[in-house]
Parts: sequence; C-alpha cells; structure tokens
Amino acid sequence: MKTLWKSGLVGLGIAMISGLGAVSVPTDAKAWEPKKPVQFIIMAGKGGGADKAVRFMQNIIAKHKLSSKPFTPINKPGGTGAEALVFMKSATDPDHTIMFTLNSFYTTPLRQPGLGVDISTFAPIGRMAEDTFLLWVNKDSGITNVEQFVKAAKAKGDAWIMAGTGKNSEDNLLTDFLNKAYGLNMKYVPYKGGGRVAKELAGNNADSTVNNPSEQLGFYQAGKTRPIAAFTPARLPLFSDAPTFRELGKDFVYFMQRTVVGAPGMSKEAATYYRQLFAKIYGSDEWQGYMTKKSLQGGFITGDILMRYWLKEKAVHKVMLQKMGAIK
Repeated sequence: MKTLWKSGLVGLGIAMISGLGAVSVPTDAKAWEPKKPVQFIIMAGKGGGADKAVRFMQNIIAKHKLSSKPFTPINKPGGTGAEALVFMKSATDPDHTIMFTLNSFYTTPLRQPGLGVDISTFAPIGRMAEDTFLLWVNKDSGITNVEQFVKAAKAKGDAWIMAGTGKNSEDNLLTDFLNKAYGLNMKYVPYKGGGRVAKELAGNNADSTVNNPSEQLGFYQAGKTRPIAAFTPARLPLFSDAPTFRELGKDFVYFMQRTVVGAPGMSKEAATYYRQLFAKIYGSDEWQGYMTKKSLQGGFITGDILMRYWLKEKAVHKVMLQKMGAIK
C-alpha cells in the first residue's frame, strides 16, 4: 500500500521542541490583552480528545494566571465541525474568539463548499500537538491481534459496527482504510464526540473504534478495552504490546492535529498575544506531562509555518476524500 505520511513535520524542516527556549514568537509593543472572556470553541463534543485538551489548557491558564480574563470552552460539534467553522467565520469579535481544531478543519470545508469556509483566512496561533490513533476492541471479544480482528470482522460483514465521530471524518477515513486494506465491509456509525464513541465500545454497543489514547485511556486502564494496532511510525510507549500497521505490512501512518486557531479578522496584536500565551502553555511542565500521558506527539509551530502545514494537510486530505468517494 502506498505510504501516507501525515506527521506535518515532514517537508517543513521543523524540529520537535521541548520548552519555551526553542519557541520564537514575536513580541508587540502594544501588548494587547483580552478585554473580556475569550470564547474557546471546540469543534467536537464533550469527553473527546479535543475537549479534554482544551479544558486542560484552560486549567493551566487559570492556575498560572496567564490571562486576566477567563477562557470559556464552548462545544460546537454539529455537522462534523461545520457548526464551529461557521461560528468562527461569522465571529462578531474575532479578537476574543479562538478554536481548537481536529482534522475536520480540513475535511469539512472540502466536503461542504457551500459553507464558504477558507481555512487560509484563520489566524495560525499554534499547533499544540499531533494526536495518535489506535485500533481498539472490547476486551470481552477475546480479540488480541489484527489477524483475529480481520477474521471476526469478515465473518460479521456489514453487521460489524465501527463507531466514530462524524461523517467522512478522521475516524471514517481510517475505517475506509481498514475496509480496503483487509477486504472488510464494516459499518461505520458516527457519534458526537470521541468520549461517546469510547463508551459505545466499552459498553459492547460497537465492535471496534479508532479512538485517540486520551479517549479510551480510562476504559483501557479499567480493563474493558484493548488496543491491537497503532497508526503511528513506531509503537507507543503506553501501548507497547500494540504493533504498528507498518509492522503488519500496511504502510499507513495518520495523525490528528491539535491546533489553536484565531477567527478570521483577528488583529495582529491579538494574534501575537495568543501565540505568546500558547507557546508558554506548550512549554509548561503540565502540558509536556499531558502530552506524555496522552501519547501526543509533535512540536509547537505557529505563524507562516503553521499556515503552510495547514495547506499541505488540506491537500493530503483532499486526495483521501477523493479516494473514498466523498468528494470529486
């Protein structure tokens, strides 16, 4: 199978960093600061990886008094992120409106051109991480490896339920890959939020998922679910028994961006403020610990480099959507 490498670092010459010393963010003499609470939009439901990350960052801001005004998380998961994108596009106060993205930042505008959303008009604040994916099954299934998974899924045909978040979203793309790579016919069932997806698997209401570690971690630690393969270049330390698909002969790697973006029309002064703020958050011991605990990867990138990263990832996702027949 043709390699799909989605690290976002490849081709950009960006080195992973660990700490504020490696982050170069411009300062501004005007020293703009929020005048009122900042709306922190999450283009996904409660309990998922994006939601957990935003609320963790909110706690860092409050704990260290990094802002004189609060940051208020607001979930807008409708339409696989369309609700959030339209809200951002129409923000009445761009300087006090930011969003945390998934890869639906690319795929939803591509699938729904009628939204009139151009991601190049958003302010590139900072990529906080790239999230990882694993293939999960319920522990009660007795499945311990991909070979057993394929055999069981083939036997069940389209009655095999793969739970995911959103139509033609990241989870849908990975399900499409698995169906084609292993000759399966799994039924993809979308839910609002990775947290709900994880619960469906733990409750035996779905046969498999491709959750991020942060979404399944609690159920995994409780002995309810099992990761059987990773969509990463190398095995994840937290799940060392789960081989990569590369090891299994399927050269496929996929990551989810976890990026803070500003609303179109945000002033340069406000964008500078947010870039400095999130560079501090990225370099904090708390965030670095969170990345390790949740198997997050990637360095902090911002500004023009982040914009180039977006456009590169958008082009890659366009090809993926075309191959699965979601767009022409």
